[in-house]
Amino acid sequence: MSPKFIGVGVGPGDPELVTLKAARYIQQADIISYIANSKGESQAKSIARLVLPPAGGYEELPLLMPMSEARAAANTVYDNAAIAIHSAIKAGKQVVFLCEGDPLFFGSFAYLLLRLQGEVNCEVVPGISSLHAASSALQLPLTLLQESFAVVSGRHSFEKLAAALRQHESVVILKAGRSRQRILAALQATGRTAEAQYLEYIGREAERIQRDIQHLDAEPGPYFSLFVVTKQQRKHH
Repeated sequence: MSPKFIGVGVGPGDPELVTLKAARYIQQADIISYIANSKGESQAKSIARLVLPPAGGYEELPLLMPMSEARAAANTVYDNAAIAIHSAIKAGKQVVFLCEGDPLFFGSFAYLLLRLQGEVNCEVVPGISSLHAASSALQLPLTLLQESFAVVSGRHSFEKLAAALRQHESVVILKAGRSRQRILAALQATGRTAEAQYLEYIGREAERIQRDIQHLDAEPGPYFSLFVVTKQQRKHH
């Protein structure tokens, strides 16, 4: 295989949802990179644990992200990582970046791709996204017939959230953790509280599903959480 930078989606949390292609690339990697916290813990690496090469069979390049959401601090991490990855690939190394869900769907890989695309060979291996895992966990179709469907970030303003909820029959709200109070208010204001369901840590040991969100408190929740909103009444054909 020619040296390249490969973004690999490892899925939402269940290690068995890692695809065969993702597993092959991970096992062939010279360097495996991933986002990690200050303790070196990585959600993506944990998800991929069943297919990681034996210890010592590869190098690791963790991207230690600051707790602060300051964009400048994150940009510095991505800039430094891009330089290291570029050097490794030019030295003939195969670099795989592990990403929760899908690499190009709210994925941190996208920021590295923007820095390296055109400079080195790149490839992307898609992964199962959290919204599809949520749909499966709920056994609930995201869209039917002529229903419109939108995916929005919980970090949007109240006005944007409410507009999406009014305009579309099906809405998935990602990154809901710190924005739970605003999301609940938007659902209430648009009359869609009864049509919403809440999930966090899908496919992991800490998975939680709240089907009646009237029992969901307005306190901030985890980063890996989302709301799925669909029409309450659907026609059967």
